[in-house]
Amino acid sequence: MKYIIVGGVAGGATTAARLRRVDEEAEIIMCEKGPHISYANCGLPYYIGGVIKERDKLLVQTPESFGSRFNIDVRIHTEVKDIDATNKKVKIYNSRTGETYYETYNKLVLSPGASPMRPPIPGIDSPNIFTLRNVQDTDRIKAFVDDNEPHSAIVIGAGFIGLEMAENLHRRGVKVTVVEAAEQVMNMMDPEMAAQLHQHFKEMEVALYLDDAVKEFTPDGHQLKVSLGSGKKLKADFVILSIGVKPDTRLAQKAGIETGERGGIIVNEYLETSVKDIYAVGDGIEFPHPVTGKPSLAFLAGPANKQGRILADNMVYGNLRKYQGSIGTAIAKVFDKTAGITGLSDKALEAAGLPYQSTIVNAGSHAGYYPGAMQMVLKVSFHPETGRLYGGQVVGYKGVDKRLDMLAAVIKKGGDIYDLQELEHAYAPPFSSAKDPVNQAGFNAENIIKGLFKPLSPYKFHSREKENTFVLDVRTPEEFQLDHLDDATNIEVDSIRDNLDRIPKDKKIYIYCGVGLRGYVAARILRQKGFNEVYNLSGGLKVCKDAIAEQSNRISYHEELYVHESEPTEHAKNHFNVKTLEVDACGLQCPGPILKLKEDIAKIQPGERMRVLATDAGFYKDVESWCNVTGNRLVARSRENGEIRAIIEKAQPTEGVKVMNQGGNKTLIVFSDDLDKALASFVIANGAASMGKKVTMFFTFWGLNVIKKQEKPRVKKEFTVSMLNKLMPTSAKKLKLSNMNMGGIGSKMMRQRMKAKNVDALERMIDKAAEMGINMIACQMSMDIMGVTKEELLDPVNIGGVANYLEEAEQSNVNLFV
Repeated sequence: MKYIIVGGVAGGATTAARLRRVDEEAEIIMCEKGPHISYANCGLPYYIGGVIKERDKLLVQTPESFGSRFNIDVRIHTEVKDIDATNKKVKIYNSRTGETYYETYNKLVLSPGASPMRPPIPGIDSPNIFTLRNVQDTDRIKAFVDDNEPHSAIVIGAGFIGLEMAENLHRRGVKVTVVEAAEQVMNMMDPEMAAQLHQHFKEMEVALYLDDAVKEFTPDGHQLKVSLGSGKKLKADFVILSIGVKPDTRLAQKAGIETGERGGIIVNEYLETSVKDIYAVGDGIEFPHPVTGKPSLAFLAGPANKQGRILADNMVYGNLRKYQGSIGTAIAKVFDKTAGITGLSDKALEAAGLPYQSTIVNAGSHAGYYPGAMQMVLKVSFHPETGRLYGGQVVGYKGVDKRLDMLAAVIKKGGDIYDLQELEHAYAPPFSSAKDPVNQAGFNAENIIKGLFKPLSPYKFHSREKENTFVLDVRTPEEFQLDHLDDATNIEVDSIRDNLDRIPKDKKIYIYCGVGLRGYVAARILRQKGFNEVYNLSGGLKVCKDAIAEQSNRISYHEELYVHESEPTEHAKNHFNVKTLEVDACGLQCPGPILKLKEDIAKIQPGERMRVLATDAGFYKDVESWCNVTGNRLVARSRENGEIRAIIEKAQPTEGVKVMNQGGNKTLIVFSDDLDKALASFVIANGAASMGKKVTMFFTFWGLNVIKKQEKPRVKKEFTVSMLNKLMPTSAKKLKLSNMNMGGIGSKMMRQRMKAKNVDALERMIDKAAEMGINMIACQMSMDIMGVTKEELLDPVNIGGVANYLEEAEQSNVNLFV
C-alpha cells in the first residue's frame, strides 16, 4: 500500500507516524513545500519573546530524524501542484532543483493547513509588516527585533496569536499597540468576559484600539504610519499582521474536491473527502460542530493531532473510528491573565438560533483562607430547560486551564449542568475549594432552571429603565459608602427581612452585590416574601463595572517616555522570604492600600518589616511615594500576575517622620474649573517653571475639566455619569468665568482681551506647561467619582494618587490651592 501525505506539522506528521506504527510494510511519502515538517506552531510567539530560549526546541522532529525513525520518505521543499484522481497520481514540484515529476498513490492525505489573511490595504506589502504562521516567519520577526531593537510595534488583530505576540513583545520592552476592528479582543468570547482583558490592558499600560480598522500603511522614515478608520494615526517601528487565517484549499479545489460554506474541505465522519481514496485533516477541513451540527472550522493543534491518529487507523483497518468534531477549546496567556473558551458563547448560540441561559461565577483559584488565592470569572451557557451544557469561558490569573478542561470534558460528552455539580475534582486548600467554581456554576444554573432567581446580564442592568426599577445594593454600609450606583438603595443582606417595607412591590427589583452571592441570597428572601420581579446581577458589581467601562485604552507612546522596568534583583527577591508582618491589601482601591499601611505600620517595631500584598494598580507608585514622605524604607517591590508586593522597613525612632529639605519647588492643587482661576494656576506654574523651578499641578474634582482633550474618543458610560459629564465643561475651551460670565459672553470678552494684550490663550499655556516639563497629575479617585477616563485627558497628564502629590508637596516651599 502506497500513501502520499501532502503537508506536515500536526495533521500530516501525526498521520504519517501512526501509519508506520500500524503498517510497517507500507510505502509512505510526505511532501512538504517548506523546510520543516514538524514544529511547535503554538510556541512561536514565546521564542520571539525570549521565553523559549533555543530555536531547536521548536522543532519537534527534523526531516532527517522523522524519516529515519519511521522509515518515511520525507521530501521537503516539495509541493504537490495537481491531483489526478482518476489515475490516482499527483504532480510534484521541487523548489530547490526546479524538477517536476509524478507519483502514483493508493491513498492520498491532504493536510494543507491554513494561510494568513492579507486584505488589500494600501501599503500592506511594506517590509516592516510581518505575519506569523511558520518557523520562517518567526525567524524574520526574531531577526528584526534582535538586530534593530525596535521601541514600538503595532499588532493588527486581537485573536489568540495577536494577543500572544503583544504579550511577548511587551515582555521584551517594546511599546505595543493592539488594533482590533471588532469591539472586543478574542471575538469568540462574550463581551463581558473579554472586558476583563480590556481592563487588564490598562493595568499593563498597553495601548488598545477597539472598533477601529486599519485603512492604510504609510512609510515614515524608518517607521510605519498606520491610519485608522477613526482618523487616528499611529506610528511604530514595525507591524505584526494577525487578522486571522483561512483554510488553504487551492489544491483540493483544483482537483474537484468539495469545499463547504466555511471555506474548508468537506470530510465525513471517517475524514474522507468527496473523492474516493482522498482524505483530509487539520486546519483545512470543515466538519459539523458537535453542539450545533452546523459546519465549523477548528484552527487548533489538538484536533489536528487526534484526526491524524483516527485517519491512519481507518485507512489501514477500514472505517472503524468516527471523528466526533471539535468544540473549539482554546486558551491564551494575555500578559498576567489567562483567558479560555470551550464550546459556544452566548452570541454564538444566538447566531445559531439555539435557546440558552447563562450564569457568571466569581470565585477564587483555591480556598480563600489559603494564601495566594486569586479571583477568576467563570461563565457557563446551557439549555434553559434540559440543562445541556453548551459552553464555558474563564478569565483569571491561576487555575483557568483546570476549570476549562473540566468544562470541555462535560461539553464534549454531551453532558449537562447537573454533571458539573457532580464533577469530582482534586481538592486540597492550595489547589481548589471543596466546592469548586465549576461545581458552583452547576448549582447556579440549576437555580436558574428551577426559577429560584432570575439572572441579569451587566448590559441589561446598565440599560435599565430607572422609573420602573428599584435598585437594591445588599452589601455592607461601608462598602456602599466606598462605591455604589447613584440610584441604588442600600439594605444589607442580613437586614433584608427587617426592611421589607422599604422595597416596592410594584417595580422590578434589581439586586447587586460584589460578586453575585449575597445578591442571590437576597433574591431568595424576597421571592419567598411575595416579591415576584426579582433579578440578581450576574457576576456582581465587579463584572458589571468592567463591562460598561471604556473598553479601549487609546494611549499614545512618546519616544522620550520609553522606560523599561527592571526586574527585582536577586537581593531584593530574597527579602520576600523574610518573616515579617503580613499585610493583605488586596481588593482595596486608592487610598485604601495607603490607609492600610498607615494603620499597620504601628503594629511593628522600628527596624522590623512588613510585607504588603495589593492588587490596586496605582499602589506600585504610591507605596514608594508614601515611604519617601513618611521616612520608612522601601526595601523591595515587584509586580507579577496582578499582584503588587512590597517590603517596607519601619524607620528608627530618631528618624520620626522624614522632613525633606524644602527647596524652591512649587505645588498647586487645581480644584476649580473656572476660566479665570485656571488661567491664574497656569500663569503661576509656567512662571515658576521658567525660573527653573520644579512644578507639580494636582488636578482634582472640577479641576479635571481643565485638562480634558478637545477631541475625545468615544467612551461608554453609565447613564448617571453621562448626565453628570454633560453638565460639565468638555475642555479648557469651554470654561466659564467665576464672575460676570453672562451666559458665556464674559469668557469670550476675557479671551479677546488676552489676545489684544498678547497673553497666551489657556490652551497654549497648557501646551507650554507640558513643554517645560511641569508634572501634571490627575487624581485617580476624583476621576473615578467624576466618571472621567484616562482617554479623555491630555496625553502629557499623569494619573496618580494622594501619595504622589504629598511627596511633591513635602519638597516644596509654595503650595497653592486654586
